[in-house]
Order: sequence, then C-alpha cells, then structure tokens
Amino acid sequence: MAKVGIVMGSDSDLPVMSKAAEFLDKVGIEYEMTIISAHREPDIFFEWAKGAEERGIKIIIAGAGKAAHLPGMCAALFPMPVIGIPMKTSDLGGVDSLYSIVQMPSGIPVATVAINGGQNAGILAAKILATSDAELLNKLKDFSEEMKNSVVEKAERLDEVGYKNY
Repeated sequence: MAKVGIVMGSDSDLPVMSKAAEFLDKVGIEYEMTIISAHREPDIFFEWAKGAEERGIKIIIAGAGKAAHLPGMCAALFPMPVIGIPMKTSDLGGVDSLYSIVQMPSGIPVATVAINGGQNAGILAAKILATSDAELLNKLKDFSEEMKNSVVEKAERLDEVGYKNY
C-alpha cells in the first residue's frame, strides 16, 4: 500500500516530482503519483485528497507553480503532513510559487522545500516516516554516509589534479 502520495498540477512538473519518486524508490517507500489540477478539476482533486488517508497515504508531496494552490489545498483536506514543492516558473522564477506555499494561514501548515526541490521532498517524507520505522531510519543513515563519502572522494580528487587539499 502506498505511503506517500505525489501530486502535481501539470505534466511539466514531472521532471522535478520524479526526483521525489526516485528517492522513495531508493529507500523502498511505496507511493502513488498523479497529475491533478486543483483549478481545472476541483471535484477530482477533492476526491483524491479526501480519500488519501483511506488509501493508506501518510504524507502528501504536492508540487505546484505560479499561484501554487495545490499543496495548501491538500493540507486543508488531508489530516497528515503535506510537503510542498514550489516549481520554478518562467514569469517569476518560482518565487511566486514559494511565497504561495509558505504563506499558509494559521492551522494549515505545509512543509516547504526549495524551488524545484523534488529530491529533498522525497528525503523529508522518508525522514518523517522513519520516526516510526527503524529499518527506514537505517537506510537514511546509510544515505547520509554515502553523501559524506561522495564529498570526501571529490576532495581527494583535488590532490590528483594538483590542487592542495588539507
């Protein structure tokens, strides 16, 4: 059963949203992914968001651009955590989306990652789920170790190309 719901307002968001899905795949978290426009098909959106808990969803990752209502509306209808991903837009570079997601009214929180921060949304969802899943927590610790080792290897390569690395 899917634990994370991934929803985006347009297929143009897929390159960013797929980064969340790729990380969830990496750590073995099941998810469902769909495209729903909160503005163009509100009835379908309401049905999806209101039914998420019953489908076993524990966290929703919602990506949206411009007015970015999708994450906030998910948070208004879904009783568990929602993570918003503001999409980079051609008009204002995603700042419009970022402001729309972080400026939620009191009582309707949305955790927000960076503009186009798909992977971080997947990581944050995994970290939330890991609070009650020791096996997942160990996978996240392994991922952190992999990231650290990657940076160490890059620093060591500086020596190989003639730069002094302390």
